[in-house]
Amino acid sequence: MTTPLYRLRALPIWQGKVRAEPLGGGITNINFVASDDRGRVVVRIGDDIPLHQILRFNELAASRAAHAIGISPAVLHYEPGALVIDFLDARTLTAADFADDAMLDQALSLVARAHRDIPAVLRGPVLAFWVFHVIRDYAGTLRDRASIHAPLLPDLLREAAALEAAVGPVDIVFGHNDLLPANFLHDGTRLWLIDWDYAGFNSPLFDLGGLAANTGLSPRQEARMLESYFDRPADGLLWRRYLAMKAASALRETLWSMVSEIVSDLEFDFATYTQTNLATYRAARDVFTQS
Repeated sequence: MTTPLYRLRALPIWQGKVRAEPLGGGITNINFVASDDRGRVVVRIGDDIPLHQILRFNELAASRAAHAIGISPAVLHYEPGALVIDFLDARTLTAADFADDAMLDQALSLVARAHRDIPAVLRGPVLAFWVFHVIRDYAGTLRDRASIHAPLLPDLLREAAALEAAVGPVDIVFGHNDLLPANFLHDGTRLWLIDWDYAGFNSPLFDLGGLAANTGLSPRQEARMLESYFDRPADGLLWRRYLAMKAASALRETLWSMVSEIVSDLEFDFATYTQTNLATYRAARDVFTQS
């Protein structure tokens, strides 16, 4: 069996002795910080994962476009199963960092730039990411594989259908679609946005709702975020559509974790992650229901 470290060492890019250390935090890929005589890079080892809607040609196109507009590190090498990107001497953010309005503003600026500017430099075929399709597909996988969570699915799918109806017609931008705190890095001067596994054309509300759900933004911060992004105060209809997409984002993360409990070989406590995200989803659903 070919190990991730073997695949890393076999890459045809090294000059001199290559050294590699695992890079923590990844729950889709196996990541390393590697160095040779030229310096340090990040190596992401991971094949296509159709069950999670991950196709690496899409990640590559999005990563290159995000670098072209200046919000993500450069892609240095790609081959099937391996992506090598420039190393950033930077700190990984946590949810607590987003309690600072200035940090939230920086993050929102990166997201808005991705939405606005990536389509102009994007090359080749790329994917769309419609969260409600993803939710239905995950539910099918959980049923097919007799997940312990299958009894929850009828209620969750019924709630998802109500959320999709509430979202209604959408504008289309190029979304990151995985705005976890750990996908933002701060180098001491500025923020960077990384990990484009799930990138694709989508509603801007999905990234905004995902950012809020994953970082625990307060209602005041959410209102500030919506006003800043749309350049106008959020009216009742926008709030309701946003709250529906925020709940859908949390539901998708929950089902992602449920599927990962079954299929992932990575050493990660997916069962606890499922329960944490299920609680986040239910709280977001309740806020939407009361809106």
